[in-house]
Amino acid sequence: MLRIMEKGLTFDDVLLVPDYSEVLPRDVSLRTQLTQKIALNIPLLSAAMDTVTESKMAIALAQQGGIGIIHKNLTPAEQARQVRKVKNFESGVLTDPITVTTECTLEEVRNIMRNRNISSVPVLSTDGKVAGIITTRDLRFQTDLNKNITEAMTNRDRLITIHEGATREEIIERLRSHRLERLVVVNDNNELRGLITVKDLSHTDTHPNAVMDDEERLLCGAAVGAGDGTEERIEQLVDVGVDVIIVDTAHGHSKGVIDRVRWVKQHYPDLQIISGNIATAEAAKALMQAGTDGVKVGIGPGSICTTRIVAGIGFPQVSAIANVAAALRGSGIPVIADGGVRYSGDMAKALAAGANSIMVGSILAGTDESPGEIEFYQGRAYKSYRGMGSLGAMSAGSSDRYFQEGSSADKLVPEGIEGRVAYKGSAAPIIHQLMGGIRAGMGYVGCATIEEMNTKPRFVEITSAGMNESHVHDVTITKEAPNYSR
Repeated sequence: MLRIMEKGLTFDDVLLVPDYSEVLPRDVSLRTQLTQKIALNIPLLSAAMDTVTESKMAIALAQQGGIGIIHKNLTPAEQARQVRKVKNFESGVLTDPITVTTECTLEEVRNIMRNRNISSVPVLSTDGKVAGIITTRDLRFQTDLNKNITEAMTNRDRLITIHEGATREEIIERLRSHRLERLVVVNDNNELRGLITVKDLSHTDTHPNAVMDDEERLLCGAAVGAGDGTEERIEQLVDVGVDVIIVDTAHGHSKGVIDRVRWVKQHYPDLQIISGNIATAEAAKALMQAGTDGVKVGIGPGSICTTRIVAGIGFPQVSAIANVAAALRGSGIPVIADGGVRYSGDMAKALAAGANSIMVGSILAGTDESPGEIEFYQGRAYKSYRGMGSLGAMSAGSSDRYFQEGSSADKLVPEGIEGRVAYKGSAAPIIHQLMGGIRAGMGYVGCATIEEMNTKPRFVEITSAGMNESHVHDVTITKEAPNYSR
């Protein structure tokens, strides 16, 4: 006799039932918990995939109120560098600015400015102390570029600085009162601690929904594995201020992942950790007992994933989310739905099934912020998109996600494909449409918060005819909508 657990349902199998509502879409709150200690302003993560999330995507997500997860098909140092870019982007403080010494010539510093496309460089003395600053304005009318930098720079005794730890209000007042465009940050020993520019400070005003840490830096996450070398990777990520790590594997209900979660909590008790991927209540309870701060749900639902076909393994996504959420109810551990989302309505269904946030890959692949170059095929623009279980991604470093590290390329058994998606332009309008769809769904079911959305709405199971009826039918689309295609 077959050991069948239950009937599994996914997004196209169900609809949310409309209910009495006093909630307008514009009035709902999309604020949600990513982990037990980290909150997001929108329930959206970008996937830790090498064709979806590096620093540009993570910056875009954090500015909109979500979070990007930097993929791990990078060396530990490069992954840490990507995280550092995000953490430094909107803080207003560049913590590791390019510097020169007092021994440089004007020609040398001019070349540095041109090559790095920067307009100012702090100058350090031979003992590492701040000696001054030089800007493009200082070089503008110099004819003898062989002169020493000290003959043109603003010396320390005339340099306006600010002490590390100053508040945003103090920084703005110092810039305003002295009519400056930049400030050098120093400590008590006159050592350089950063460079503040007006341009960096202004980013915060243009993205009021951005999510930031206690130091007013954009939030950023990173993926790690469970195998060898993970300790070094985590150490470097922590050093640059990563906010959350995801132990990212194809099978989170495994000894290696559980042991890794315990190890992280033992060595970095303050670091927030999400683990996955899982699809059952038993897996959720095991990871909860190990100390995870969040779980990621999804075995095989992604558009580029072939796990269900190659391995015969998986669980329809809506049922998986519901089972995991039920197992964790009351624990305070948030649930992230990962994979299978094609429309904003799917995201509303995921939240109603019990997810606190949703991770997407294909929806954001093909945007300006995703890694990779634009390619043209038959007159149309595309960008590459591949699963982390594809042969190319596994060869580049993600084989340990599928527990195949150490295998030669011809011995790898892929669980994903490589493809391309249409070029979509900026990610911001896409995120706006996704969140607008969620807001609309919450309005229909009378939910003002994500917490209400997790428990109040009712589902109706539909047939394939019901899904056909749900889609556009009996008409030829003459003008594409920004939030619908088929």
